[in-house]
Amino acid sequence: MATTISSFLPTLTEGDVLRASQLIQQAYAPQNHLSSEDQRHLQQELFDIQRRPEAWGLILPFLSHADPNVQFFGAHTLQVKIARDWDTIPQDSAAQLPDMVLELTGRAVSSGQAKVILRKLFVAITSLAIKLHPGQPSRWPDWLRTCINGLSSMGVPREHLLDFLAIVAEEMETADLLPPNKAQMNVTLADAVPMVVQAVRECITSPVMQRSVHELSSALKCLQAWMTILPANDLTPLVPPILSLMVPHVQSPSPEFDEQAFVSASDTLQELFTRSALAEGAGTKTVTEPLLLWLERYGSAIVQATVTEGFVSEISHSLCKLLVALGDHSAMYFAKNISSPAQLSQPPPCPFPLLAPLPLVSHLVQNFLRLLLAYTALPGYYGVDEEESEMTLSYWYLFQEALWSSDYGFDVAEDGDSGDQVEERERDMMPVAKAVYTELVGVLRRKVVWPPRAVLNGWAKDQRDKFIAYRRDVGDTLINAYYVLRDDMLTFYVDEITRQLSTRRDADGWEEIEATLHCIMAVQEAVPVEDSHQLRKIFGPEILGRLSVVGEERLRRTVLHLIGSYASWFTTQPAQASGSPTQSPLMGAIQYVVPSLTDPALCLSAANALRDLCDANRTALAPHIGAFGELHAGLTGIPDAEKAKVLQSIASVIQALPPAEGIPPVEAIVSPVVTKLFEALQSAGQLPEEARAMAVHQLETLTGVARGLTRVTDSLLALDDSPDVQAAIEEMNRARQDARVVKLREAISSGVRSTVELWSTDATISDALSDLFKAITALPSDVSVISLPPGPLLELVCLAAQRQLTAVWLSLAAMLVIQLNPPSLVPKTFKSEPSTEASDIARGVLQVLLQTSLNAFSQPGVMVSNPDVVQAFFGCMEAFVHHFLPVFYRLPSELFDALIQCAIGSLSLQERYSLTSAGLFLNSLITRTSANDDLASAKAAFGQTHGQPIMRAVLFGFAGVAPRSAMPNLSELLLTITGKYPAESKQWMTNVLFANDFYQSRVDAEAKNKFIKNVFSGRSNKRVREAAQQFTLVARGLEGSSFGYATAPM
Repeated sequence: MATTISSFLPTLTEGDVLRASQLIQQAYAPQNHLSSEDQRHLQQELFDIQRRPEAWGLILPFLSHADPNVQFFGAHTLQVKIARDWDTIPQDSAAQLPDMVLELTGRAVSSGQAKVILRKLFVAITSLAIKLHPGQPSRWPDWLRTCINGLSSMGVPREHLLDFLAIVAEEMETADLLPPNKAQMNVTLADAVPMVVQAVRECITSPVMQRSVHELSSALKCLQAWMTILPANDLTPLVPPILSLMVPHVQSPSPEFDEQAFVSASDTLQELFTRSALAEGAGTKTVTEPLLLWLERYGSAIVQATVTEGFVSEISHSLCKLLVALGDHSAMYFAKNISSPAQLSQPPPCPFPLLAPLPLVSHLVQNFLRLLLAYTALPGYYGVDEEESEMTLSYWYLFQEALWSSDYGFDVAEDGDSGDQVEERERDMMPVAKAVYTELVGVLRRKVVWPPRAVLNGWAKDQRDKFIAYRRDVGDTLINAYYVLRDDMLTFYVDEITRQLSTRRDADGWEEIEATLHCIMAVQEAVPVEDSHQLRKIFGPEILGRLSVVGEERLRRTVLHLIGSYASWFTTQPAQASGSPTQSPLMGAIQYVVPSLTDPALCLSAANALRDLCDANRTALAPHIGAFGELHAGLTGIPDAEKAKVLQSIASVIQALPPAEGIPPVEAIVSPVVTKLFEALQSAGQLPEEARAMAVHQLETLTGVARGLTRVTDSLLALDDSPDVQAAIEEMNRARQDARVVKLREAISSGVRSTVELWSTDATISDALSDLFKAITALPSDVSVISLPPGPLLELVCLAAQRQLTAVWLSLAAMLVIQLNPPSLVPKTFKSEPSTEASDIARGVLQVLLQTSLNAFSQPGVMVSNPDVVQAFFGCMEAFVHHFLPVFYRLPSELFDALIQCAIGSLSLQERYSLTSAGLFLNSLITRTSANDDLASAKAAFGQTHGQPIMRAVLFGFAGVAPRSAMPNLSELLLTITGKYPAESKQWMTNVLFANDFYQSRVDAEAKNKFIKNVFSGRSNKRVREAAQQFTLVARGLEGSSFGYATAPM
């Protein structure tokens, strides 16, 4: 054998083989306690030996070695060499490999080597087949049958043959092959289907005493692996024998199952439901109904034992997974038949006795739902006492979708009723569906109840985290239940919480009530924003008025989240009349929230709730501005972060006042903040860290106030030229001229300028300034009394960028440039030109940013290591193109040329977003310049100077310089160049492609000429993109590869 192998494969010296085996034993022997560094060195030395062309010589001595670790590396080396080092084998010797590999595998089986080693050998055989079988003529025809016959003749047991067949299917599923080769390999699998089915069937139908446990497991795993290959008519006959493995071997007094057989059979059915030709609702007569009959006979006993014993066995856990898989597969069948009057017409093939008469289909469906619901309702707490209830949640979403999608209804022969489909649906199906979901919402309410504190204190952190995540997932499921039950669901929970409050004793905890409130909160997004009797009860004195406002942290936090989530609902309620003794739901909610602001554990939740309430209900709360003034006066004990949200809430209410009336309260809440900002600036020398933190809080507070004062506008109405909108803008402009707010804005501007001058290089400060700049500037329709103009802020941005160029300042510059040239309040066909003043500001800002950025980018490695800055820079330049295009052509020529050269150079960056942003900038610049008749001479000069360099960068990118993910962006740039410069671009393209210094690639002259022809003959966008993609694949050596086409960017 050794002579045979060495005659056609490269070999290693005995010393190298010995050294390699010693390395394995040193690195992987359990008794050796190596450091990670030592192990890495040993593994690297071993790897260096394995990747040598002569490492084929390791295979035979390793597989013959006594150490299992060395044997494993022998099999692994064989697999890797076939898959990755195929070119090291003389092609005239390759035909000898199948016999060698099969013989090595047979010897490994007969010597009792471990399954993990055999698996490696089976993978090696499959890899060898992938190399040799495809092609005409095939170098290994009928390879699969040859392997089975050869291994069988060497005495390989059926168990290992089934393992081999399973690995063949698994490897073929993930093999990277060209479509013709893939098809040729698939033919061999299809030809082997009868052999596989026969082998599996013989094993699972053999008497228990004639098969080993491992053999049955191998047969079912083989079937699972072939599930996507077997046609439906071959799968269907296997269902009864699979089900027979789940029939108890002892029927009474309680059924007893073969656990390993049961779990393996269940896993196989789960695969059948999800990955086979019978997936996605197929085979209801041959798979769904037999399994429903099995559940009717045996399922209830398993579930009952689980509930009684309080323990989920392996069998019960497997049954739960099977129920979920069946539910996913047959959701539409269950929806259609949930109240079907039809009886099973004829008994499906089942390996257990059936009752006579056969039950109604609706009975079987409802039994399935009852069993699944039992797992949803398992006793105990999820993550602590059980892990199964969460598995069932996804089904209730699918079932709800199926209920709306199914065509419910039966003909007269089935139900004796000629009513139409809609009538039968509402009369027969929906009552049963509602009963199921009513049971579900009750179960889920119970499952999300937190344990008493004494129990909770014994939970580990990961158990608490799992329970929190489970409560969140339950919330998603409750939304699906709401779509079925609608108001009935809220009524159920309102009645439940009313009962809980009426029967609650002082010594009782609030866990049950908190769970109910959590469920109501969870469905908020599905509840329409309209008047609701149930919500009025929840937020009225009957429920909210009776909830604890002291202590009970978890309950109060849930109530605060509930109030905040339903903030927009309060807009449907009438405002509380002045002097009315009846409190409106909105004011009741406000009164519940405010006391929690001073509670350190709840102030964040309370501040968020108050902010949401005030933002959504500005007009209704405006008459109560005096009360908010008192709230502002009492903010002394509230942390700064939460205080900012409270001030934003107050500002939201002020915004609903007439602008002139809002000036005093604005002054009252903003002036102290500005004062504190100056205090922080003044103390920066003595207490730098404390001063910086204080400044951040004041900037965040100003940001919150600015957001609150910004009018909540519909984007479609922002350009409304109606008299009301115009009058409101004029009224705001008059208020902005008031000396008090003029002085206030000047103070804000001064504080911001001083902050930029002192701390602009601090990341936390720059982020806070960024948020403030975004909040305190606005389009003309949204201006508030403290809004600042963009020009002075752009000056500060330039100052900060000169000190430290970051993506934050460049992104801010892009935003503020847009506001320098805002859209007109009166819609026009063409956008108006910016004012001379705005253009002058823009040109000055552009020059500063260009000089600063290009100087930074000229340093080696800066653009590569700062892709976020590069992306923000070109995004900023694109904003200038869109709003101030002519200023580019009024720049000093050397500065403009440097910008374009920087953009061209960026087209070779390996970070996709940097490259893409540069391409978008060039695209926009060329397109908009070409569309502007006043810039015709600028367009010609641009093409003459930069046209060919841009074309060169694009074509080099296709050839391999740029990452393939950027090809669509380069294709768009190619389209733009050839479209805007049609005559010149063909010459540019020819010059670049046939230059001596064109990028080294796989394209020849023929491919280059073909590319030029395809781009310029007709020049449809689709054709140019396809030509660019084909050129890219050819240039990179990927033409004809499945990887190349499968990964071609769209």
